[in-house]
Amino acid sequence: MNENRMNMKKGAAILFVIFALLFFVLFARFLMIQITGKADGHSLKNEALQKYLRTDVLESNRGTIHDQHGSVIAEDATSFTLAAILDSSITTNPEKPKHVQDPEKTAEVLAKYIDMDKSEIENRLKRFKKKGAFQVEFGKQGRDLSNSTKKKIEAEELPGIIFLRDSKRFYPNGKFASHLIGFTQKIEEKQGNQVIHRTIGQMGIEKAYEKYLRGKDGKIQYKSDLWGYLLQDKKQMIQEPDDGDHVYLTMDTKIQTFLEDALNDVEKEYKPGKAFALVADAKTGKILAMGQRPSFHPDTRAGLGDNWSNDLVEYSFEPGSTMKIFTLASAIEEGVFHPKETYKSGRYQVGRSAIRDHNGGAGWGTITYLEGVQRSSNVAMANLLEKMGPEVFKQYLDDFHFGKQTGIRLPNEAKGQILYNYPLEQVTTAFGQGTTVTALQLVQAATAITNDGNMMRPYIIDRIVDDKTNKAIVKNKPEKVGEPISKATAEQTREVLKTVTTAEHGTGRIYQIQGYEVAGKTGTAQMPNPNGGYLHGANNYIFSFLGMAPAKDPQLIVYAAVAQPKLEGESGSVPVSKIFNPVMRNSLQYLNIEPKQTPAAKAIKLKSFEGKAVSEVVKELKGQQVNPIVMGEGKKIIGQSPSARSTLLQGEKVILQTDGQTTMPNMENWSLRDVMKASNLAGLKVSYTGEGYVVSQNIKPGVPVKKGQKLIVKLMKQNEKILFDQQEKELQKEEGKNDTEKKEEKKEP
Repeated sequence: MNENRMNMKKGAAILFVIFALLFFVLFARFLMIQITGKADGHSLKNEALQKYLRTDVLESNRGTIHDQHGSVIAEDATSFTLAAILDSSITTNPEKPKHVQDPEKTAEVLAKYIDMDKSEIENRLKRFKKKGAFQVEFGKQGRDLSNSTKKKIEAEELPGIIFLRDSKRFYPNGKFASHLIGFTQKIEEKQGNQVIHRTIGQMGIEKAYEKYLRGKDGKIQYKSDLWGYLLQDKKQMIQEPDDGDHVYLTMDTKIQTFLEDALNDVEKEYKPGKAFALVADAKTGKILAMGQRPSFHPDTRAGLGDNWSNDLVEYSFEPGSTMKIFTLASAIEEGVFHPKETYKSGRYQVGRSAIRDHNGGAGWGTITYLEGVQRSSNVAMANLLEKMGPEVFKQYLDDFHFGKQTGIRLPNEAKGQILYNYPLEQVTTAFGQGTTVTALQLVQAATAITNDGNMMRPYIIDRIVDDKTNKAIVKNKPEKVGEPISKATAEQTREVLKTVTTAEHGTGRIYQIQGYEVAGKTGTAQMPNPNGGYLHGANNYIFSFLGMAPAKDPQLIVYAAVAQPKLEGESGSVPVSKIFNPVMRNSLQYLNIEPKQTPAAKAIKLKSFEGKAVSEVVKELKGQQVNPIVMGEGKKIIGQSPSARSTLLQGEKVILQTDGQTTMPNMENWSLRDVMKASNLAGLKVSYTGEGYVVSQNIKPGVPVKKGQKLIVKLMKQNEKILFDQQEKELQKEEGKNDTEKKEEKKEP
């Protein structure tokens, strides 16, 4: 018994010693930690701070893109990211839960507001809850939510649903110079344990000027509780973000709108494979508008898959006859272009190959070089090249900077290719085939024509402004890049090109704009076949027009091109004119460029001509610059319209009825008002279709008419009339060609 008690005492003593030693060790360890603040080489203070010290990124704002007047084209806007808290430990009051309690109901409600199925949302909530995640986001579908969507979801009062404030790139004009401006995309980057989203430019200005537009993110550090909430009375350490700089373009939003509207109309009506156009300041090279179809919406990227390239910068193509502008200017500069000198049109032999004019090589007989330019004769250009010499013209091509990038500082600028190794390539280059160029190169070269020989580099950036100081850190000015021709040559070239739109047989008559003289050149080029050679068919062409106005002192250059339009009987110039004409007209008027003033017509008061001799009345009216129209072969006047004491302007028609048999006048190009004057006087019943001016009549000119007879006339607007005339001439030539072939067949034995 005593022995057991002694053993118990010894055991107790041993245990006491052991516990005393353990206590001493623990006390010593605690004391050491208290004194040094370290355990196993780790600073406990720092680790405690790290546990409760939160660091969040303060996102910087991306710089805004403006037009030259300050109108916003692209800017950052507030958006929201949807998130769901899954950790139940955040809920302190069960009656007011702060985490998702019912994944099924939550998914059902959220599916109404974001582009995600109910089952997918529910599965995500349950899957991440099982993994022990504190919260979960909903990917792309849950980002970039608008404030209105946020408010609608908040009104549902779903437990655990929160919103993280974010920013998104916003393009207020929608589909608006989209390939020029580009778009941005958010990418995920890891910084330590954090995943942050960075906005990066992916195309156009957004990409090319990324280093200016992107800002530098700031950060905020603060002490928080277990759930990440800021502790009261605790200081925050903030490093402010540095926002991006603001880019101001040379673009004018108003002119860009004119261009977008015209492109929309042509896309809708003709469904082309491509359509593109740009507007430039003729004196400085500033790009005022630039657009293309197909295009895309930069907010949604809808349509981007159809074409990633900026066609005005990255697409090189055969220019067709617009290249003749620069062949003509070179020939004038060399002194070998004489407008009244004649040549034989139709064909031009180059070795074993024949160069043909665009009417199948039929030509127009012996014509002047001026008429050759107006008719867009390939043979005229071949002759001018021969007179200059191929090496001389090659130097002009270099001087006009063909085959070189313009240096506009936009991504992936093409430089085209001058094919000039063999005689045939040299000749075809002179009229725009084989060799390839870009729209920007054509416009840059055209500034030498519009700017008295001084060629200006096209540019799109006006200035870049520092976000903090509001001072320009980049400022672009007009830059002269060459002087390929003299002032006198530029003036003469404009005069010749003006006749392309005004001469009776000018190929550019459809590009006339009321009140303004337009100088320019049409272009038609075959589309290359990816397998070699060219595509065939009436629609497989690039139709274009390079025009400048007002012709005497151009202020604007407009280049428009339409590739593979779906035509139904129209010429390829029609869809191009539906871009060029409204854009040039509206832009000139918007810029307050006054239309050409025509002398005021003098008012004439008519007197009665009844009983007077026809010859005397005609002579008197012509002397007053009035246009007399005589109906009949009589010697005396028995009726007139307008009547005596009526007032009319110089140039108007006066219908005179004679005492002989009344005959039908030629009413071509008459207005409906003049048709009614003559019909009322002769007692005819009039029926008409269309509007504008007369293009046909059922009673032939010179044929006697009787009272009560029916007169039917067809009217057309001016641009329709021009097209009608062109088609009639082509038809007549084709019929004449067929008749000749039939006669030759009959002659054969």
